[in-house]
Amino acid sequence: MKKITLKKKEGAYLNHFIKTGNKSARALTRARVLLLTNDGKKDKDIQDALNVGRSTIWRIRLAYSNMGFMESLTEKPRPGQPSKYNEKKKAEIIAFACTTPPTGRKRWTVRLLADELKKKRGFRTINRESIRLTLKKTTQNLG
Repeated sequence: MKKITLKKKEGAYLNHFIKTGNKSARALTRARVLLLTNDGKKDKDIQDALNVGRSTIWRIRLAYSNMGFMESLTEKPRPGQPSKYNEKKKAEIIAFACTTPPTGRKRWTVRLLADELKKKRGFRTINRESIRLTLKKTTQNLG
């Protein structure tokens, strides 16, 4: 891969970027890789200094070459696992949590909600964590 030569403004921006503000560790690593590459450091030296792999250095350089300066500092969104329950199902969970708890219970617990929702169609594989996260986003307090 060809050598990266940063413009003066880019180098100044990266130095400021590293020293100030609240940035993610990955963004700081990208900035440091670009600065060290610009200084003419070899891959092995960068690997040792930043404790990163050779492929990481290669990807950052490639991003700089292909997408430009600012895009090489930012991370592309990761797809992750798709949401199992759509907004309608989440609304059902919230509505169910707002109903009267079973006889002998003062309030719903996440475990009780999971047990009851598993009996309903479309929720056979629901777990406590899915319910907890759904309710947490609604600021629902189950005690």
